Amino acid sequence: MTQTHRIWSLAEAIIDKAGAEGMMVATAESCTGGLIAGALTDVPGSSAVVERGFVTYSNEAKNEMLGVPMALIARHGAVSAAVARAMAKGALLHSRADIAVSVTGIAGPDGGTARKPVGLVWFGLAVKGAPARVERRVFAEGGRDFVRTKATETALHLMLTALGGQA
Repeated sequence: MTQTHRIWSLAEAIIDKAGAEGMMVATAESCTGGLIAGALTDVPGSSAVVERGFVTYSNEAKNEMLGVPMALIARHGAVSAAVARAMAKGALLHSRADIAVSVTGIAGPDGGTARKPVGLVWFGLAVKGAPARVERRVFAEGGRDFVRTKATETALHLMLTALGGQA
């Protein structure tokens, strides 16, 4: 199965599962720049499920659109568990969605450090009525497009799993 087909299948399963449950979804994206919302809205019928997508590439956008405190970003860095969690929670708070996924990372080719290498991505997942959770991945084996594609796939997988679907 190609990467594109895998992403399409995950997005289609999310739209089907969320639609059947009467749930709406939101995305809060930094390093993926809207690819997750784009994958979801490629699926026919997605308008009944996708409530909105936030592309919050800058720290100011994370603060203004999602309510992520600038002090939190300054303390932990934009690419961190704390910011990914705050982004997902903020997407729920600033939308009518029942579930939100967030992504913040270093896609490269520049910007990495020993502590935060290129390919590091933090994911946040928030579901109404449940504690938000985060996951960390490092996609070190590819370039910028690879990191963004794998981050999109991983975010969709997390969302589908949270909806009780099979990936």
